[in-house]
Amino acid sequence: MRVLGIETSCDETGIAIFDTEQGLMSHIVYSQIALHADYGGVVPELASRDHIRKTLPLIKQALTEAGCTAESIDGVAYTAGPGLAGALLVGAAIGRSLAFAWDKPALAVHHMEGHLLAPMLEQHAPQFPFLALLVSGGHTQLVRVDGIGRYQLLGESIDDAAGEAFDKTAKLMGLEYPGGPLLAKLAASGDAKKYAFPRPMTDRPGLDFSFSGLKTAAANVIAAEGKTPQVQADIAASFQQAVVDTLVLKCRRALKETGLKSLVVAGGVSANESLRMQLADLMKSLKGQVFYPGKEFCTDNGAMIAYAGWQRLRAGQAQDLSIGVTPRWPMQQLPPV
Repeated sequence: MRVLGIETSCDETGIAIFDTEQGLMSHIVYSQIALHADYGGVVPELASRDHIRKTLPLIKQALTEAGCTAESIDGVAYTAGPGLAGALLVGAAIGRSLAFAWDKPALAVHHMEGHLLAPMLEQHAPQFPFLALLVSGGHTQLVRVDGIGRYQLLGESIDDAAGEAFDKTAKLMGLEYPGGPLLAKLAASGDAKKYAFPRPMTDRPGLDFSFSGLKTAAANVIAAEGKTPQVQADIAASFQQAVVDTLVLKCRRALKETGLKSLVVAGGVSANESLRMQLADLMKSLKGQVFYPGKEFCTDNGAMIAYAGWQRLRAGQAQDLSIGVTPRWPMQQLPPV
């Protein structure tokens, strides 16, 4: 089975083609970073319009790179949520329309399920059941995964997501958009013990997260200490360490509570090297394993949508002819495969 995947949930247009026998045949991501940089964040209307301009040309490019024709595609998968409503509608309208024109089944894919399953694209893939840490600009969640569509939400952020806190703190420091990766790079030359930032909600039971208070603490230090290069590096290192410590502590707690030995980490923040190092130490101490998507599949991409869509399309799931999106969509509502 060969599936075309379309991702347009925010500020990346991702197109990919996944085949049962050949695996990933093509994979293209167009980023809108330059478009939104002047505004310091994503402008939803501009994002939607750019998806309109880019999606069809990128689909044609992906088909050419894969050596495919429309006739050789067996199904179309597109992100239907969570995400920006306008951006989602672009991918949904194009995906559903192409499927209708080609007389192929279409499937609306949950964006976070795509991230969760992205490590399955790797040669060394996890086996069910496992614990998943989904950590990105929009979500921070701990999920028990017993199979595709068999998800139990164990904890989530009650305010800012970890990636969002990275970006907002970077903006306060005057770093260019998107600031999260720049803050992580700056942290490499800083002293992570210089500032005693809080680790919110780690002194109480439970698996929920909170990062808005940490961001506020960083803002106060930035205002008081100034923005010299070394001060910025120390703030970045101390802030990053507080986020990583919080994520690792909650993962340890969740693994012990569930008794699971496999941890999947996905989403944009999963590319953070400091987080990877500390989670490697954690899983070694627990005699378990940690799995990641490839670095190119940590951020939003069409490959994860094509793969997630393939899993459900081959199980006989498909959409009707209506075009709809769900900007807020709990993953627990997904049917099992």
